[in-house]
Amino acid sequence: MNRALRKEYLHAIGIETWVKRETIAAPIQLRAGAVSAPADPVPPANLAPPTNPAPADLVPPAARVSAAGAASAAERERGVDWPQLEARVAACMRCPLHATRTQTVFGVGSRQAQWLIVGEAPGAEEDARGEPFVGRAGQLLNSMLRAVGLAREQVYIANVLKCRPPGNRDPAASEAAECLPYLEQQIALLRPKILLAVGRIAAQNLLRTDSPLGRLRLKAHRFGHSQVPLIATYHPAYLLRTPADKRKAWEDLKFAREVCARV
Repeated sequence: MNRALRKEYLHAIGIETWVKRETIAAPIQLRAGAVSAPADPVPPANLAPPTNPAPADLVPPAARVSAAGAASAAERERGVDWPQLEARVAACMRCPLHATRTQTVFGVGSRQAQWLIVGEAPGAEEDARGEPFVGRAGQLLNSMLRAVGLAREQVYIANVLKCRPPGNRDPAASEAAECLPYLEQQIALLRPKILLAVGRIAAQNLLRTDSPLGRLRLKAHRFGHSQVPLIATYHPAYLLRTPADKRKAWEDLKFAREVCARV
């Protein structure tokens, strides 16, 4: 990517670029066309082992999904193509959320994408428009992607839940369990090289863990039967409220780009 253009995108997400001096090395290198990395490289071990699920009694309700239930539920969508899957989601009545939604939010983007971005659930604006990550959070996500050389149209964007929980509350365990097979089939059809989980709730549900987001970051976890690498980072809505953590999100994106390049 053109260096001036990257600087513009970084400025848009609130990240100031570092300038290398003769006596003090810049903490982050932003050379165009190169994979940026933190000054202290992430140990290779972070690329290998998947996160072990926490014992069921330690996982909070929002993150707990029965392994046996999820395995049996996944079978119902296996082998379904894109049109059939989208039709099933649109007509889904498998949990109480169907009664309060305006419409389902299936997902958008390239179906040949190497990157799959997964959020928690639709919000009010997403429920109204039928598209994930719109509004201010969506604009910030677009800037974050452009900072690593990706346009929104080049990735695929979806959520763990396809319906909005009332009041934007956290998803219930049963709701996540019913919706996860849809996402798993989207992954099977996409065959992405990397999965970026944005936000604590999305990461905890996908990894079946109660670990805080801080412990999940900068590690290449593995998800599903395909064992696609999963990287966890902050939700754009959180970053709008806490701009001081934008630099951490930038480190996560660079790490995800590095992992993707190795797949």
